[in-house]
Amino acid sequence: MNRRTALAALHFGALFFGLTGVFGKLAASASPAVIVFGRAAFAVLALALFASLTGPGWQRLSGQDTRRLLFGGMLLAGHWVSFFIAVKVGGVAIATLGFASFPAFTVILEGLLFRERIRRNEGVLVLLVSIGLILVTPSFDLASQATGGLLWALLSGLLFSLLSLTNRAGSGRLPAVQAALWQNLVVGVCLLPFAGPGLSQVAGLDWLWIALLGVFCTGIAHSLFVASLAVIKARTAAVVFAMEPVYGIAVAWAIFAETPTLRMLLGGALIIFAIVLSSRMSAEQPTRPKVPAQAP
Repeated sequence: MNRRTALAALHFGALFFGLTGVFGKLAASASPAVIVFGRAAFAVLALALFASLTGPGWQRLSGQDTRRLLFGGMLLAGHWVSFFIAVKVGGVAIATLGFASFPAFTVILEGLLFRERIRRNEGVLVLLVSIGLILVTPSFDLASQATGGLLWALLSGLLFSLLSLTNRAGSGRLPAVQAALWQNLVVGVCLLPFAGPGLSQVAGLDWLWIALLGVFCTGIAHSLFVASLAVIKARTAAVVFAMEPVYGIAVAWAIFAETPTLRMLLGGALIIFAIVLSSRMSAEQPTRPKVPAQAP
């Protein structure tokens, strides 16, 4: 894979991650629990196929690895369920931009959990995300669907932040695809009791959207990201993946006529700028993992 091919792979990966909310909304008859269970199941198949083709040289799991993967899988399950609830309640744009607040949560949690001093530019990041979220929120009425969807999306971002920090603590020992596969297995096991009773009620077309969600938006997207890192610097890759909300909102605009207001566009621009800023800051610190936790 040369640099041009790697860049193309990154953009396709960002596009697939951005389509997560779109496929979740298209699966109209499926509950968030069913969507997440199906996504995890199809993702396991796609990741296993990728691993068999590339031969990543998996590591034997230690007791600490197992505990971390179990905890990470439970966080991933909560992150995905809350994200798809946000999509169902508030729409794709609100859910995507609310989730995109996770860099601010990461800065705050790193300061609390790892006792790392918050630098001035990280404080600016938190401020930008906060202003962006205020602009994205149509109203502050807790009874409104948009506000409810944003709150679920913020919970999704918080859980994703915790997942990223969990993966950070165990980074470097396990191949990224191996960790992703095991965490998706945990997600499937966690959601089976909740999703099982509703599986037979899901329409056939909705299973297609869920399969595309698991294969393309999880397995292939994650695999493209991992493969491209052999050629592309982590900083460049992270900035390209900042396009994820743009792709998601643009496709939702075209398919569902979710036309963003000028205020939402301004708020989204601030949040996306904060993502780019966060990506550049993370890339400057070599001790942090190159491969992030799985995106929404």
